[in-house]
Amino acid sequence: MITLYSYPNSRSLRVAWTLEELGLDYTCQYVDLASGEGQGAEYLARHPDGKVPALEDGELTLFESAAICRYLAERYGQGLLIPSDSIQRALLDQWLFFIVSELEQPLWTLGKHKFALPQERRVPAVIPTAAWEFQRALAALQREFDGQGWLVGDEFTIGDILLGHTLSWARGAKQPLPDALEAYRQRCNARPARDAAQQREQEAQEAEA
Repeated sequence: MITLYSYPNSRSLRVAWTLEELGLDYTCQYVDLASGEGQGAEYLARHPDGKVPALEDGELTLFESAAICRYLAERYGQGLLIPSDSIQRALLDQWLFFIVSELEQPLWTLGKHKFALPQERRVPAVIPTAAWEFQRALAALQREFDGQGWLVGDEFTIGDILLGHTLSWARGAKQPLPDALEAYRQRCNARPARDAAQQREQEAQEAEA
C-alpha cells in the first residue's frame, strides 16, 4: 500500500495529482503542520525536515515532491507521465530541476516572508527582490516553452504537474503570468486527476478534524 503524507495547498498536491493520473490505490494521511505534528519524532523518521510530502511504498520512504513524482511515474507509469526515450527523459529532468530550483524558490521566499516564517524571522524588504527573481526565471522559461502543447514532447508528464502547480502558486502570490502561460496553467488544472487529488487531500484533513 502506498501512503502519501500531505497538507492541502502544499507541494504534496503534486504527488496526489501524480497518483491520481496513474490511477494508483493509495492512502492520503494528513499531517497537521500548523500544530507541529511534522516535528514529532515519528514523522521526522519519514521526512528529516518535518515537511510534506513524504511517501511510503512498502519498505521505501521518499521525500521531495519531484523525486516522488518521478519515482511513481517510472515505477508504475507504464508509459504515462514520463518519456520512454532517454533524451526526452533528460529534458524532463532538466525542467524538473529548473522548476524546483529557479522558478519555485523565489515564490517560496515570498511565501516565507509573508506568512510562513515566524513573525520575528520575516524580512519584508526581500519581497520585491524575490518577485524580481521569479519574473526573471519566468522569462527564462518562456525562451524555451511558450505555453503551447506540453512541456516535454507531445504528452502530459510530471513536468507539467510541477509546472502547472508552480504557476498556480504564482497566481496565489499575485505574480502576473503571460497570457499563454496562464492558458497553459488552466489546461493543467482542468485535468480531472488534479481535482481528484485536491479532494483527497481535503478529505484527509477533514477526517482528522
